[in-house]
Amino acid sequence: MLAGRLYAYAFCQDLILLYPLYALLFAETGLTTAQISSLFVIWSVASLTIEIPSGVLADVVSRRLLLVLGPLLTGAGFALWIALPSYPAFALGFVLWGAGSAFQSGAREALVYEELDRHGEASRYARLIGRSAAASTVAVAMGIVAAGPAFDAGGYWLVGVASILACAASAAIGATFPEHRDNKIPDPDTGFRSYTATLGLGVNEIRTQRPVRSAVLFLIAISAIWGSLEEYVGLLAADTGVETAEVPMLILAVYLGIAIGGLLGGVGRRLSRRTLAVLLVLAAAALAAGALAGNPPGFMLIGLAFCVFQMAEIVANTRLQDAITGPARSTVTSAAGLGTDVAGIGVYAIYAAASTAADHSAIFAGWAAAYVVIALLLGARPQGRHFASRGG
Repeated sequence: MLAGRLYAYAFCQDLILLYPLYALLFAETGLTTAQISSLFVIWSVASLTIEIPSGVLADVVSRRLLLVLGPLLTGAGFALWIALPSYPAFALGFVLWGAGSAFQSGAREALVYEELDRHGEASRYARLIGRSAAASTVAVAMGIVAAGPAFDAGGYWLVGVASILACAASAAIGATFPEHRDNKIPDPDTGFRSYTATLGLGVNEIRTQRPVRSAVLFLIAISAIWGSLEEYVGLLAADTGVETAEVPMLILAVYLGIAIGGLLGGVGRRLSRRTLAVLLVLAAAALAAGALAGNPPGFMLIGLAFCVFQMAEIVANTRLQDAITGPARSTVTSAAGLGTDVAGIGVYAIYAAASTAADHSAIFAGWAAAYVVIALLLGARPQGRHFASRGG
């Protein structure tokens, strides 16, 4: 039952027809690339500001409650975009979206891992999270396919309403998740004292436990770059010269790769460090080649690269969950999300600065080099059979 609810929640959460078109909505409203990048920065700042507080709240109150509130906040942001298309509305919408993402990020992983661990099935975590990521990507792909016809039929208004309804469905499914807190905060106080005690436990685990700290850094390094570049794929597609209604189909090739990467999460968990490092180098080469091709077929190579990046992110996510032993699991997971958002802001800022002198394809190719560096650092670490430390 947990698996089915997780997949349905992830699917509805990302069945968002606005995904392939919102950057174009911003551009058609008159925003420059620098302004669009500033919106992404606002998005990340909102998310990172709320990330840790929401993670602590999930540990103290209810993870399931945050899984309900998250999609509702995101849907409210989309409603603003459609009702009042302007820079202030886009900015406020991203604040709500950032809050919604922060509410879910630490809570979902912690709830799923502990429910599995409660039944002695923690080894299934990578497979379930990978499949949920694939379900999300399939939803994105379906949204991409539907976005073009929906746009032709009703413009951004119809696309936005469909996205809001998907958020509402995700919230409804979130309310059905099981939640048993066997590993609670010891002797919790109420109110603010409970909050600060939980925050202290999470920070202390990262500070004193080297496996946890190492896993957090690995997850940030893997996730931040490709997660940020994903926001510019629509603009990269538009640079090929295709019509607006055809842009979603190019993005679809990328999300197909992401979906396959999610399904390969369980396989990636069993790879050695050096094998994963080699795959990251090959993915970096595919990303650079696909971006520089400047034509629709190049998006197949970009999809291949994102396939590897998604698989590696699931490996990093699993490694972190396996390393956490304390009761503040959502807090620690949210700390990793905070680090990813901070790194993402750096990516957006550099992208914005680079856009004044280079086109999207050159910037994508430049960021591919960062994964070569990550691969070299990963391959230089002591060799291990795989990344998991618990649950088989």
